[in-house]
Amino acid sequence: QVQLVESGGGLVQPGGSLRLSCAASGSIVSINTMGWYRQPPGKERELVASLTSGGNTAYADSVKGRFSISRDNAKNTVLLQMNSLRPEDTAVYYCNADLLINTGTGRFIASVYWGQGTQVTVSS
Repeated sequence: QVQLVESGGGLVQPGGSLRLSCAASGSIVSINTMGWYRQPPGKERELVASLTSGGNTAYADSVKGRFSISRDNAKNTVLLQMNSLRPEDTAVYYCNADLLINTGTGRFIASVYWGQGTQVTVSS
């Protein structure tokens, strides 16, 4: 069973910082891309940042220069450092990972997994 477990959300004042963490566990053979999405109230889910196994990053225009994504490959963990937070960053943040897993039957399959989501609220 593969799981993505997120932590680090909460309430912060505008201009503040938070760091989100997501740890992948289970029968993981390799991890391709890991990333973060968010879903603001009443809106669709959108990409925030992603990081490939080769080190290529992508960021939403709205977070460039404020957010930074990184990975700890030894721990199968992806981090999102969020600085200079704004009220419009308020959303549920979801971890996403493109994994190759061992099914235990001699087969490997590639699939995309999601975390359960963590709430980030930016408000004074």
